[in-house]
Amino acid sequence: MKLFSRIGLGVAVCAAMTAFGGAAAAQEAHEITITKQPSILYLPALVMEKQGLIEKAAAKDGVKDLKINWRSFSGGGAATDALLSGNVQIVNSGLGNMLLLWDRTKGKVKGIATNSALPEDLVTRNPKIKTLKDYGPKDKIAVPTVRVSTQALLLQMAAEKLFGPDQWSRLDANTVQMGHPDAAAMLANPEGEVGSHFGAPPYSYRELKSVPNAHIVIRSTDIVEGGLSQSTLFTTTQFADANPKIIQAVLTASQQAIDYIKAHTRESVDIYRELSGDKSSPEELMDLLAQPGMMDYTTQPLGSMKFAEHMHKVGILKTMPAKWTDYFLPESASLNGH
Repeated sequence: MKLFSRIGLGVAVCAAMTAFGGAAAAQEAHEITITKQPSILYLPALVMEKQGLIEKAAAKDGVKDLKINWRSFSGGGAATDALLSGNVQIVNSGLGNMLLLWDRTKGKVKGIATNSALPEDLVTRNPKIKTLKDYGPKDKIAVPTVRVSTQALLLQMAAEKLFGPDQWSRLDANTVQMGHPDAAAMLANPEGEVGSHFGAPPYSYRELKSVPNAHIVIRSTDIVEGGLSQSTLFTTTQFADANPKIIQAVLTASQQAIDYIKAHTRESVDIYRELSGDKSSPEELMDLLAQPGMMDYTTQPLGSMKFAEHMHKVGILKTMPAKWTDYFLPESASLNGH
């Protein structure tokens, strides 16, 4: 998961700050666009799309005939740019992207709810590496973006925890930038120069099953106790102020989707395969979801303050939030985040 580029961000934020200065619309919108991503991390969004859960919840609250366009993005950067330009109204992306945008827009972008806190794993094929202490200068670790991706930041937090407060960047030199599919292919190649991959499901699951000697060095749940939310729905405060019933519908639908996944997992897998295009067999996906932590779909923002604290410490966030509700909408306060 990438945090979007700082150059593009600066231009987009300037435009957004101007746009956000206008008066909010007096009437609820009747057509909106929400972004989605293909990973199983975003399964609740696919269930919401397939079953029209947001539309149904909005209709019960008086917003009739709401039309939702679900637009696919492969990463968070393009999605957040689309939010700032007004081309989409709600983004479903990583927690770090939302925090960065909240900071740069001075609070004019905030979270609605999270959808998942599935674990991410640092996997290596090197049998000599058992802990982070075993990494030498030549042992490379693939992450989506060096220094600022969720995985890179988690690695920094782990290094700080293991080596000391001033050692958070100790393993930065080991990281190389590589997308999850390319990193997984590199790990599967015995001659590949990158022998470790800090990835997201389903990549770590497949690596552990297919790559000789592959094993987990550390999990995100080892780094952030209680887990770290990833899939996060967020919007502009201007849109939220003008569309309170839609915001409430998103909150309601998010919980309904998660409840459905837990009660009807096989049917949810079928929805995922249909809408994501993932060619994995239903049996493989059911086995994936049976792994520890893989059903941690929740609207509760988990680990967000710890993540924000680290982002502030390393200079990514200019403003340190006092509490998690600073970067979530008032309607979300009952989610009991941390």
